[in-house]
Amino acid sequence: KWAILGLICLLAFSIRLFAVVRYESVIHEFDPYFNFRTTKYLAHEGFLEFLNWFDDRGWYPLGRTIGGTIYPGLMLTAALFHWVANFLYFTVNIRHVCVFLAPIFSANAAISSYLLTAEVTKRSAAGLLAAAFTAVVPSYISRSVGGSYDNEGVAIFALIFCFYLWIKAVHTGSMMWACFCALSYYYMVAAWGGYVFIINIIPIYTVIMVIGGRYSNRLYVAYTVFYSLGSLMAMTVPFVGFNVVQQAECAASHGVFVGIQVFAFINYLFSIIDGKVLRRLFTIVAMSGVAVVALALIAMQLMGKMTWSGRSLTLLDPTYASKFLPIIASVSEHQPTTWTSFFFD
Repeated sequence: KWAILGLICLLAFSIRLFAVVRYESVIHEFDPYFNFRTTKYLAHEGFLEFLNWFDDRGWYPLGRTIGGTIYPGLMLTAALFHWVANFLYFTVNIRHVCVFLAPIFSANAAISSYLLTAEVTKRSAAGLLAAAFTAVVPSYISRSVGGSYDNEGVAIFALIFCFYLWIKAVHTGSMMWACFCALSYYYMVAAWGGYVFIINIIPIYTVIMVIGGRYSNRLYVAYTVFYSLGSLMAMTVPFVGFNVVQQAECAASHGVFVGIQVFAFINYLFSIIDGKVLRRLFTIVAMSGVAVVALALIAMQLMGKMTWSGRSLTLLDPTYASKFLPIIASVSEHQPTTWTSFFFD
């Protein structure tokens, strides 16, 4: 089993090196080269200098403050690899670290897929299949080839690993696993804007479990710890800050957190008070609570206290970006997938 998983990791790594074999170890495309330049500055000047760096060459002639305008997870990961390698007297150029980082993390993503699938199905054979598919799926390869030094290279691993830790936390009811899940979510927030996917999927899962009659103390512990720690840590990323609270994309997580506290309290009351009285009271309170929260969210939206990002508005209205945000419309990942790509995958 471990030998097969090792071979899958080797496959995931080596299949992404064709660009390096053909064109040598170089950074290609625009965003990866900007990421490489900022990583080089971080590796040589240190983290605090990096956060306060005003780059007069980016967005020329206006310039930009790097610490407050990027997700620093990718750069920190590469710089950490560089620092550790040099500390152990393996002299390695920061450029080579950046070129090979995404292929290395694709192997990590394959391992995460194995862990997630094995945890859900309790079958290692299914886990190995999932790892193999993750290793060779073309959509992921296109975002993580050698030299394509972009956020998705490390973020896809963080995404899958976060879901594995979440399932582990729900299965065990352990605060330790929930803390690890929150840490993985924190890494995802620092690495990529796709963190809003996690902070919506996990609350949706929690709501479905409650509605389906699968509520347990394990679920309560997992979600409460994950939400509390994850939200607090996410606010420490300068580019994200209070968006975790103010963005409409994250509103569901707050509502579910309040809802699961109320549900847990009602469950406790049911264990000590007559059910009929409580059921009538619970129906009135629940309906009132949902109405108040819904009205509060609508009011915040109308007052401009809570905003939707351009990406989310484009999801709700496919013509929004082309009308108001051409820069979002121009990015290929925001375009509809072509049928040839579906067939190829």
